Amino acid sequence: QVQLAESGGGLVQAGGPLRLSCAASGLTFSSYVMGWFRQAPGKEREFVAAISTGGGNSYYVDFVKGRFTISRDNAKNTVALQMTSLKPEDTAVYFCGADKTRGYWSPSYYRNEDEYDYWGQGTQVTVSS
Repeated sequence: QVQLAESGGGLVQAGGPLRLSCAASGLTFSSYVMGWFRQAPGKEREFVAAISTGGGNSYYVDFVKGRFTISRDNAKNTVALQMTSLKPEDTAVYFCGADKTRGYWSPSYYRNEDEYDYWGQGTQVTVSS
């Protein structure tokens, strides 16, 4: 049984940092592209970042470039999202997703949540102004 479990969410002041983590089990972690999405109240889930199976490639949505960094540790089956310079508009539930690799890096696919095979339950991030 595949499980993805996010952690690290919480309340933070604007401008502050927060680090999210997602622990995976029940799958061959190194065979999956990992992504982070978020969903704000009343809005659809949106892509944030993705990282390739080996961690050598990453892809970000424009509004987090330079502020968020995605990383993974295949030995520990974890993927992290380091967030800095947080803004109130970053407030959302953050989800990690796992997408079985096609064998090549194709960033345009990873923006689409339908590409992902597994999802975690999400972790709430609230940024106060």
